[in-house]
Amino acid sequence: MNEHILEILWQIEKEYDVKILYACEAGSRTWGISSEDSDYDVRFIYIQKIDWYLSIDQKRDVLEIPKHDKLSITVNPLVDMSGWELTKALRLYRKSNPALLEWLHSPIIYCQAFSFLEKMQQLEPTIFSPIPCMYHYVSMAKGNFKIIQESGPQVKTYVNVIRPLLMAKSIEIQNKMIHLDLNELVSEVISNKELELIIKQLIKFKSSGQKVIEKIAVLDKFIEKEIEHLERYVSKQESNISNSTPLLDQLFRETLSDVWK
Repeated sequence: MNEHILEILWQIEKEYDVKILYACEAGSRTWGISSEDSDYDVRFIYIQKIDWYLSIDQKRDVLEIPKHDKLSITVNPLVDMSGWELTKALRLYRKSNPALLEWLHSPIIYCQAFSFLEKMQQLEPTIFSPIPCMYHYVSMAKGNFKIIQESGPQVKTYVNVIRPLLMAKSIEIQNKMIHLDLNELVSEVISNKELELIIKQLIKFKSSGQKVIEKIAVLDKFIEKEIEHLERYVSKQESNISNSTPLLDQLFRETLSDVWK
């Protein structure tokens, strides 16, 4: 599958006349919870040619293969690709967008070019703001927990509550994003051994494809308590987003120059 993904990325460059700066895996395969039938969620950042940026009109700044954008080659049905144009990615980076940050921390990298990833990672300590990330993850956990309360538990839904909740907890502790792997998050954040075993069993169920499960009272209590705590914590914090626009402008210009010499 790796060779097929690389072939698709090369074909995107050829047919859309762009340069892919970075491509990685996102989603369940990076979280350590994928099953045999899990999709390959490939995410990438690309740059257009110089003339594309010299226009008074705003243009489409995403590529979605094969959902909305087609290629002349056949794409495996398990592959879902989505890419953001560079300036879009940098604007989202300025806001500490959690999805983009997860891309940059992915353990599965398909390609990288022109030291782009290294430069982005060097800027992260200056740009990163924990509050928007924590707010995002807590909202995700809360929304998925509501589904459990209203429709009953499913293994996948429980995991979709626990993962963002522990991401928020990890950021609270570390003040930065470190782990994406759910097993590592559990080991880092959960001190209660009973709870740790319950969550790790859920991860095994998810990876094996099991779907149905009974409600877990101990886990529900933990989720409710942590959502309440994290919402209170976030509400008391002041957002510390710095003025990183000059740094990102510089990165954009340098990359544009390096790629299209």
